Amino acid sequence: DHHVNYGSGSGLQNRVAFVQNDPSQYDASIRLADLQVSDTGTYQCRVKKNTVAVHEVIVTVQEKPAPPQCWIEGELIWGSTIVLRCFSR
Repeated sequence: DHHVNYGSGSGLQNRVAFVQNDPSQYDASIRLADLQVSDTGTYQCRVKKNTVAVHEVIVTVQEKPAPPQCWIEGELIWGSTIVLRCFSR
């Protein structure tokens, strides 16, 4: 039907668009911009030409890790062994 159903309160209205301007030309792919953790969910593509085809895709958006904190264990002496440890939340 040449439209995207965004669902209620999804916040997708300004971030979803058809890849091709005219989805009736056999490409009803959509582009989801500026992904957010809250976009995680099941998305359904329903295409109706002569018949109805439905396909569901599960999208999981993971949160970007915080910048790592790194430190050296051991002495910085030529030929000695050191360990570089890093941690990220």
